[in-house]
Amino acid sequence: MSKTCAELFEGLECTIIGNPNELVEGLAYRSDRVNPGDVFFCIVGFSVDGHSFAQDAINRGAKVLVVERKIYLADATDVTEVVVSDSRKAMAHAAAAFYDEPSRAFQLVGVTGTNGKTTTTYLVEHIARVAGKRTGVIGTVGIQIGDEHRKSEHTTPESPDLQQMFAQMRDARCDVVAMEVSSHALDLERTWGTAFAVTAFTNLTQDHLDYHKTFDAYFEAKALLFSRDYPARRVINVNDKWGRELLRRCTANGDSVITTGFDASAQIHPVEVSYDAAHTDVTLEVRGTRYTFSYPLVGRFNVENVMTAFGVGLQLGISAEAIVAALIDVPAVPGRLERVKAAHDGGVSVYVDYAHTPDALTKAIGSVKALSKRRTIVVFGCGGNRDAGKRPIMGRAALDADFAVVTSDNPRHEDPLAIIDDIVGGMGGGEDRFEVVPDRRSAIARAIALAEPGDCVLVAGKGHEDYQLVGDEVLSFDDRIVAAEELERANGGGE
Repeated sequence: MSKTCAELFEGLECTIIGNPNELVEGLAYRSDRVNPGDVFFCIVGFSVDGHSFAQDAINRGAKVLVVERKIYLADATDVTEVVVSDSRKAMAHAAAAFYDEPSRAFQLVGVTGTNGKTTTTYLVEHIARVAGKRTGVIGTVGIQIGDEHRKSEHTTPESPDLQQMFAQMRDARCDVVAMEVSSHALDLERTWGTAFAVTAFTNLTQDHLDYHKTFDAYFEAKALLFSRDYPARRVINVNDKWGRELLRRCTANGDSVITTGFDASAQIHPVEVSYDAAHTDVTLEVRGTRYTFSYPLVGRFNVENVMTAFGVGLQLGISAEAIVAALIDVPAVPGRLERVKAAHDGGVSVYVDYAHTPDALTKAIGSVKALSKRRTIVVFGCGGNRDAGKRPIMGRAALDADFAVVTSDNPRHEDPLAIIDDIVGGMGGGEDRFEVVPDRRSAIARAIALAEPGDCVLVAGKGHEDYQLVGDEVLSFDDRIVAAEELERANGGGE
């Protein structure tokens, strides 16, 4: 596969210095991954400026450089430079062109929001597949192309990687692809040039303020997916003011919008909900028609996710009856209020959830409390080198449980005890309702040891992750496996 320089940047405001007919054989944004004939994008990052690696890229065979300023390299007279105002946007534009606009070959669903993205994309994929569509998924848990599964490094990959995935999905004849779209990806223009059929908004709560700095900036990053730059049919959860603001903007733009929420004003809303330990019974009113069914997911927040997925299904042209039929047997989403299975559980139910924001933790605790016959015990921590402002808020949220065990999450390059101190700072007045156990395995074991028959234990924060990040080390650690082992051990089934 190759494109000329002129073909890659057609329609983009730029200045080509050199040969516009130079053939480009591949795309690279890291100089150590350049192959002969590649174009190298000099991305200006937060700590590293890609322009500093231009010579290394040329030495490795790059024939075209995309730059935000002219680079004067004495030994590179045969190198073509493309001068642009925004190298990230140029990279996304070129990536879509290089792979022949692959997102236009199927119906692409983009799901954004603080919480619920993963579950909603899984629900959408399942609905589409049961309806007879070939499907794909891109998100936090991994990449799925048909029946093939891969791990992912980012919720939303960099634009060249993303467009390559789209091309693979096109070649696999996918009809519908469900994709998580992060605020970072939107702000960093990883999705620029991507054609969405449907975009969906789940909610907005505190997260990533280390990056966005303010809540308004965080919202505006999410809102980009609902702007005129990304024309599509919309599904919007209007439970909070952010969703209602999106609705106002989309209505003003003349977009097709389906609203969801617990309020009766939403086009899709619940009339009756009954929660059980292994399933939820619900009656949804969908544009004036009521549908009563049961699905094997638990928790109030999953009602929101089901409604959003229902709306997406309708916007994809799938009938309400077919959507209901699919939701009845939807599979569990890895690490999303996933019940831990153990041969010997002593009457204690243990759930693992990815909840790592204050709102998500509050909702997860509330969902588990609704299932618990007695007490609810939560094990949680906060990640290092991330939004420190949410740590005391997470601490306060944890006191919604009957008892909390504060532990380490992914400390990265921070002192785990300092992170825990930040959390505990928000738990004033609840000293008799929590304890600190820094080692995560020991914390899980402690929570299970405290539990009595009929109690529920929620292990929050890491969900599907099978590792723990400590300094530069990636340690093997899966909450689901560890909880199952400790549950067995506590009830005489372990070694």
